Amino acid sequence: MDGKVSESGHKMTSGSSTPNNSSAAPVFVTGAAGHVGANLVRRLLDEGTWVRVLLRHEENNEALEGLEVERVFGDLRDLNSVRRAVEGCQGVYHCAAKVSTIEGNHAHRREIYECNVLGTRNMLQAARETEAGRVVVTGSFSAVGYNLDDPSAPSDETMLFYPMERTMPYERSKTLVEQVCWRAAAAGQDVIVATCCAVVGGSDFFPSRLGRTLCDYTNGKLHAYVDGGFEFVAARDIVEGHRLCMDRGRTGEKYIFSSEYKTISDIIDLYEEVSGIPRPHRRIPVRAMLAFSEVASFYLSRFHPSFPQRFTPGAIRLLQKCRHADTSKAKEELGYRPTSIRDAVHEAYAFHYHQRKAITNPDAKPPCTDGMRQIEELMPDQGTPITSDGG
Repeated sequence: MDGKVSESGHKMTSGSSTPNNSSAAPVFVTGAAGHVGANLVRRLLDEGTWVRVLLRHEENNEALEGLEVERVFGDLRDLNSVRRAVEGCQGVYHCAAKVSTIEGNHAHRREIYECNVLGTRNMLQAARETEAGRVVVTGSFSAVGYNLDDPSAPSDETMLFYPMERTMPYERSKTLVEQVCWRAAAAGQDVIVATCCAVVGGSDFFPSRLGRTLCDYTNGKLHAYVDGGFEFVAARDIVEGHRLCMDRGRTGEKYIFSSEYKTISDIIDLYEEVSGIPRPHRRIPVRAMLAFSEVASFYLSRFHPSFPQRFTPGAIRLLQKCRHADTSKAKEELGYRPTSIRDAVHEAYAFHYHQRKAITNPDAKPPCTDGMRQIEELMPDQGTPITSDGG
């Protein structure tokens, strides 16, 4: 892993000390190549903000190609590199996380802990020591508790994570991330958690689990679907939530951001609408799918660990609960106004169709005009990249 950042300052290859359309000091973004981070960076650039991003050399940073951002290379697990990277910034969006729904082996679980928990601790310490101002940390709805008698009842920010059942390492790590944040807030640091649900939308370069499923469906690889449902958030809405937290949020608080609850059948209906590909009618009960996924995940994790698992036992258990989110706190305190998941699916389809060229089925219909317009908005020509690489 590369923990180095240039110690000679953040040199701009464009020949000027700051971008022409920038604010007085850069805003720092981690996880900028991920789904939330990539959408957030584009929003900040559209607002004329000078953006500095933390990247790792060995990762796929395609999401930032062609964007006028200042790039520093380092690793969240290396406190010194994070401290040097954030020096001179005002405002931090900590979106980086190792996201996984598998149990994995010891090395996998350790990576989740180090990236998510220790990485957040390092980010907060570096921001505090460099006086970088408010830190907005991306949280997970998986770390929010629920009604034990009725898991489908709406969950709000006051409900504590329930650890007395089988949970995923990722869920546990994001709960610990919150504890790190509350400890920092209790010590006087300005930190807020923006809780994220399952994200749907464009600028999904990796792609996400939902992005892969949309492409697989359209390309004729999805022949059945599972019962259950979850809270989904449009990419534009979770970005808006982060911006609202930075501008209006109360320090030491957590805000849940979701757009709509949808069943998997609802999502499949939207996939059919955007692609024109008839939906599968084979419905698999959750219990049957959970039993199958246990066997499949055990085999794949041990013999084909690099093979992507679409439906893991952890993901199926989440769908089985049919959890709903209560976003009234964000609406009342911050003025949060969510948009629709239908529009988000159209934006996602347009992105994968045009930008990633991942839709290969000749029977798939082109994206609608609205989806194409959103791609133009989400993929602006931001000029020449700016780099700061101490290698």
